Amino acid sequence: MLSLEQIVRDPENFRTALVRRGEDPPIDKIVALDSRRKELIHLADIDRANRNRVSKAIGDERRKPTTEEITEMRAAGERIKQLELELSAVFDELQATLLPIPNTPLADVPDGLNEESNLIERTSTGKTDRHGNAHWDVATKLGILDLEAGASISGARFYVLKGKGARLQRALAAWMLDVQTEENGYLEIDPPLLIKQQTMVGSGNLPKFRDNLYRDEETDLWLVPTAEVALNGLHQGQIIDPGALPLKYVAQTPSFRKEHTSAGRDVRGIKRVHQFEKVEMFRYVEPEHSESALEEMLTEAEGLCERLGLTYRVVKLCAGDIGFQSAKTYDIEVWSPGSEEWLEVSSISTCTDFQSRRNRTRYRPADRASTRLPHTLNGSGLALPRVWIAVVESGLQEDGSVVIPEVLTPYTGWSRIESV
Repeated sequence: MLSLEQIVRDPENFRTALVRRGEDPPIDKIVALDSRRKELIHLADIDRANRNRVSKAIGDERRKPTTEEITEMRAAGERIKQLELELSAVFDELQATLLPIPNTPLADVPDGLNEESNLIERTSTGKTDRHGNAHWDVATKLGILDLEAGASISGARFYVLKGKGARLQRALAAWMLDVQTEENGYLEIDPPLLIKQQTMVGSGNLPKFRDNLYRDEETDLWLVPTAEVALNGLHQGQIIDPGALPLKYVAQTPSFRKEHTSAGRDVRGIKRVHQFEKVEMFRYVEPEHSESALEEMLTEAEGLCERLGLTYRVVKLCAGDIGFQSAKTYDIEVWSPGSEEWLEVSSISTCTDFQSRRNRTRYRPADRASTRLPHTLNGSGLALPRVWIAVVESGLQEDGSVVIPEVLTPYTGWSRIESV
């Protein structure tokens, strides 16, 4: 959530920043509501001061209150009650107005309202002119992917991995977790998959993306759309101790999304599905270290692609294409030679203090120092099944078998997938 105090102090700066995202922000409404909030607080303070003054005079003079004083104090009490009711309503309206507003893009985020304005920062060495068979053909023939079974069990855009296909996915996730924990210093977390509404609000998924989330109505628990939500909730409402930052967490979870926004897009195979596995990196850092942490996480995700032998590119997203809670985002896309397209396997984002303000997460820089809001960063490291797709399509041999990356063989016990 954006800072009310900062919006009121410099409304035009926020208006300009949000217009860059294609938003029509209700800045004037926010300023007017805050002005009324302050007015109500002032009026209630005047009545409290007058009531306290009369009470003190009666106590100092050791006498009973007069009829006029009793009437005045009762009237003041009733006005205070009404002012507090209106203040509560104004506060609720302010919160309801602020919550759907996205984060403001950082100054170096490119202008533009859609992916056409995104900037390709760099492309790795590797072939992008190589073509082959798509994974839905290759993997089906190898007996490691069953799209029909997925549709039969759950419906469109669900799938079943079998045998070495399932083992390949497990190997990818285990290898990526080991790299993050043993080499990059992340603490592995195994979080709940059902999330409270307030945790969803704290991450920025509610109320904005309500229609794209799965929910159990009886318990009002929501299926996690990404492990970021749970990792962001680890310290909600807490004050992080001095010296504890940075905190680096990693988790492997399923992600559940209705994917309404994919309507009309190419949804063949398992590129865009309702349930998929993902390894997620998450950091809490001091604000002055936010930019360097973003670059570190980007390097970590790129390193995974390199070690898998995948051709990839880094894309800097424009202001209109970054996520709701993001202030700056890099996408990593891998080349899929069979599908003949770039597939996003990671989004690395800094959310500045947007999530920590919504989540009431603070940290104390030093003993007895005032608390501050940490910055949060998240990134896929990496997302399945698109990495699975790229590995299968890139490893396809002339005889129809698939050779997997060497780094995975200790986790699979084999180096090639052949027809059964």
